[in-house]
Amino acid sequence: MNPPAKESRKMIRVVIAEDQSMVLGALAALLEIEGDISVVARAKNGKEALQAVLTQKPDVFITDIEMPEMTGLDVAAELRRRHLATRVIILTTFARAGYLRRALEAGASGYLLKDMRAEQLADAVRRVQQGLRVIDPELATEAWAEPDPLTDRERQVLRLAGDGLSSGDIAADLSLSEGTVRNYLSEAISKLGASNRVEAARLARTKGWL
Repeated sequence: MNPPAKESRKMIRVVIAEDQSMVLGALAALLEIEGDISVVARAKNGKEALQAVLTQKPDVFITDIEMPEMTGLDVAAELRRRHLATRVIILTTFARAGYLRRALEAGASGYLLKDMRAEQLADAVRRVQQGLRVIDPELATEAWAEPDPLTDRERQVLRLAGDGLSSGDIAADLSLSEGTVRNYLSEAISKLGASNRVEAARLARTKGWL
């Protein structure tokens, strides 16, 4: 009588979002080597990523921060708002405590840097899928050292100002009055100790707050 076959491990279904095609392909290939991880969809911008996760309902979603259409943090926040069970790993080059704090506030379970080894990423996928949190150890000690002084609306307005939009353009984009936009910008500039909106946006980006 033949011995019973061993029960195969449950495949961990993963969606990856990355706007650089070469990096996206490399990440998918590295994870597909693992016998228990399956990349079920790839996306090159935030809106594609959100749709892929909503359609595929993967166990784990791996995303960069800066992407066209929607940032990885925006997608993570939207998944949290929709109460999806998919767990999120931010995989980025931004080794900034401000980004880490915002990622955790958006509901991410992991925050890792792209220079990590492939086996470390695969291990992180497994740990996150099991309900654990995986964070780059160096960033973890810095995460709450300097609190983000900006409100969500100040951050939103300052980000658009940093992209070169005028107060009028920002007002039209966010359905606000120009006076309200100027007030938000003034508050952000004051909080950051900057001399103007351009310097304020630059400082906030450096800290990882935009």
